[in-house]
Amino acid sequence: MTGLTHIGASGEAHMVDVGDKAETSRSATAEGYVRMLPATLALIREGNAKKGDVIGTARLAGIMAAKKTSDLIPLCHPLMLTKVVVDITEDEQLPGLRVTATAKLTGKTGVEMEALTAASVACLTIYDMAKAVDRVMEIGGIRLLEKTGGKSGTYRAED
Repeated sequence: MTGLTHIGASGEAHMVDVGDKAETSRSATAEGYVRMLPATLALIREGNAKKGDVIGTARLAGIMAAKKTSDLIPLCHPLMLTKVVVDITEDEQLPGLRVTATAKLTGKTGVEMEALTAASVACLTIYDMAKAVDRVMEIGGIRLLEKTGGKSGTYRAED
């Protein structure tokens, strides 16, 4: 650890200056899950949720959230994302839905926060759309799986 990049010597918060950094191809992938009752998962799978297409809406919400990350997280740079992918898959073992979000760009700063925001908001949207039938749902496992590019290179989470 080299210290916190957004905190000055006297403790004040500031946005990191990335002006002198080289532009590189960067990507980040994050994940999360929503654990739910088996009946809730079946309701979503069958497309019978009162609010509509849970998975399609959550996917769109995740993409939109990645694009708005700098509006939500203080000190994040606004980024010109070139791609955001949100995948939502059933996991009978939870039971529930697993969310994986990937953000990409060519730029001077990483996209980890965009991927994490996309995964988080997709999970929140799943919860919102199904809460009427299942208030015991649990959101968890939000974490960075992988990031590539930039000075620090590649990071991959251990299982």
